[in-house]
Amino acid sequence: MNAALRLTEEQLDALRRIDSCTVANAVETFSVRLRNTGFTDGSIRCIFEDAQPMVGYAVTARLRSGEPPVKGGTYHDRSDFWNSLVKIPAPRVLVLQDMDSPPGRGAFIGDVHAAILKALGCVGYVTNGAVRELPAVRETGIQLFAGRVVVSHAYAHIFDIGAAVTVGGMEVEPETLLHGDRHGVLTIPHEVASSVPEVARGLRLSEKKVIEFCQSDSFSISKLSEMIKHFGLTGDSTH
Repeated sequence: MNAALRLTEEQLDALRRIDSCTVANAVETFSVRLRNTGFTDGSIRCIFEDAQPMVGYAVTARLRSGEPPVKGGTYHDRSDFWNSLVKIPAPRVLVLQDMDSPPGRGAFIGDVHAAILKALGCVGYVTNGAVRELPAVRETGIQLFAGRVVVSHAYAHIFDIGAAVTVGGMEVEPETLLHGDRHGVLTIPHEVASSVPEVARGLRLSEKKVIEFCQSDSFSISKLSEMIKHFGLTGDSTH
């Protein structure tokens, strides 16, 4: 990633103060991608729904847990993985595509791996697979997005470190900027990321005015149509 596109801590904080739906609306205004791409589908669940929105850069790999790895046992000392992880800018989000069918036989992330990720500057974990040991993970501050919750790690092991992955219909490459909350996870294109908070604030103000009008005694369909058109909330506006 071009260092000039890397966000400052102040810019990251601004994104953390916005819900993911509003971020998605703001990204749409730039017309940098199709509107049916760049976010997880309903198969991915936010585990800690009351947590602050997660913002970080993706660290990617693939995962299997249903069968033993070709070499070694159930757990690898993956120094190569940890070293590659810290090459991605912080804050980091680990994104693992579970390649088993169906995914999620075992969970890679539990209390130990959550502690390791926290020590390595990670703020979240996203997978179409499974997670476990939720109370202990929650205490670390790591946010989880997963397809399911299971009891065991089974044979969970990672491979294809740094590969482009797809999780819940969302394509993710290394260093992709991610935003996630109780609604799901989306990618934020680097070229518009610094402008998203300001656009999001403008959209929220416009939406607030429409909501207040709908709750007022002066509500009418004709005035509603005028207001929607004026604020550009029809989905056709661009910035």
